[in-house]
Amino acid sequence: MKIKIIYRKLGKEQAYGLSSSDGIIEIDERLKGKKMMEILIHEVLHLLNPKDDEKTIIRKSVTLTKVLWKEGYRKIDDTIDLPLQDGSI
Repeated sequence: MKIKIIYRKLGKEQAYGLSSSDGIIEIDERLKGKKMMEILIHEVLHLLNPKDDEKTIIRKSVTLTKVLWKEGYRKIDDTIDLPLQDGSI
């Protein structure tokens, strides 16, 4: 699945993030740090698990965010070193 992420203000939508079945995720550009990570994970989970209810998506996204944050993952390095498990970069 190809996913495109768009950062823009979502004040009118009263949402931190939105996802659509065509693989487009919109994230409020004002989010930073841990909250931005949580919402990005949340919206990706909606695309990957469309049958999950909101409560399940929230539980999964919060858990993943806490684990990744605790392990030190941050949005700082865009270098490409090794391919992913499916061979993509």
